[in-house]
Amino acid sequence: MKATYRAMQITTPGTLELVERKTPQPGRGEVLLAVEACGICGADASDIERADPSLRPPRVPGHEVVGRIIAVGEGTSSLWKLGQRVGVGRLGGHCNECSQCRQGQFQLCENQPVVGSSCDGGYAEMMIARSTGLVSIPDELNSEEAAPILCAGVATFNALKKSGAEPGDLIAVLGIGGLGHMALQYARRMGFKVAAVGRGQDIAEDALRLGAHVYIDTDREDATGKLRTMGGARAIIATIGQGETVSSLLAGLSPRGRLVTLGAGKDPLSVATGQLVGDELSLLGSITGTPFENEKTLGFSVLTSVRPQIETMPFEQAFDAYQRMKSGLAKFRMVLTMEARHIARINGSD
Repeated sequence: MKATYRAMQITTPGTLELVERKTPQPGRGEVLLAVEACGICGADASDIERADPSLRPPRVPGHEVVGRIIAVGEGTSSLWKLGQRVGVGRLGGHCNECSQCRQGQFQLCENQPVVGSSCDGGYAEMMIARSTGLVSIPDELNSEEAAPILCAGVATFNALKKSGAEPGDLIAVLGIGGLGHMALQYARRMGFKVAAVGRGQDIAEDALRLGAHVYIDTDREDATGKLRTMGGARAIIATIGQGETVSSLLAGLSPRGRLVTLGAGKDPLSVATGQLVGDELSLLGSITGTPFENEKTLGFSVLTSVRPQIETMPFEQAFDAYQRMKSGLAKFRMVLTMEARHIARINGSD
């Protein structure tokens, strides 16, 4: 194993710098990964733009990571072996000790690192990971395909499972981007009637191709009125964080309908209590998910041929790929790739 590896670190907020770092050794309950692919998520923007400039060494972002185990620390479960291909999502591994862990709510662990934010992530050739956060990657998925499923995939898959809807019910997906394009595919394959809600006609064809039965363009029609004419949505999966936009769609829910929001914005939601009470509506926030839920999502993706729509760029162009994600031009997820020579370099060969 080489003594050093390369990483993209946030030397100053809003920028990425390619640096050489000393190869770390995994601690107790940790593994060292040779990264093969890392997705770029919208949440990376907060990590990169608001990074702590005093942090030393600077943080390495990225939380949709797929790689192979190249070193195993003491006390690591025998589930994880050298050479095994695994993934790590936003939640970096539960502690197994806090009150939430004792209740089996591992996604709500009180002592869990947030990958790419409170611990280093996958914009790098190597990465240390807690073994409790590891996800087994099916052979049927290549690393570039699997990476976005570890965040965008599990987030939308779990949101649909929590929606209270049953096969045949109408589901509305608000926002057809990195999250929404996964939600459309899962919703269609789960047997829901799917309405995609977005802005502009440029995304209409993609929305229908990805699984929507109908596309509602908010620039051209009243989305709530359209949903009402369809009988009302049993659930709305909101993938955006704009509170005003999300709130405006609540009237499109059917009685006892449920809004499941994934967009972690700061804008408050606005809802009339009379509407909430009179129609017995529910509002629900949903985080990504546990490693087990991530493996369920990957398995469902294999069984039903759900795949993220990705654009790939070399690891060395991480900042360009990040900028493309921020611009909204990517369809629909950007993924950083490690060239074979970099993996060989990590393993100590030419």
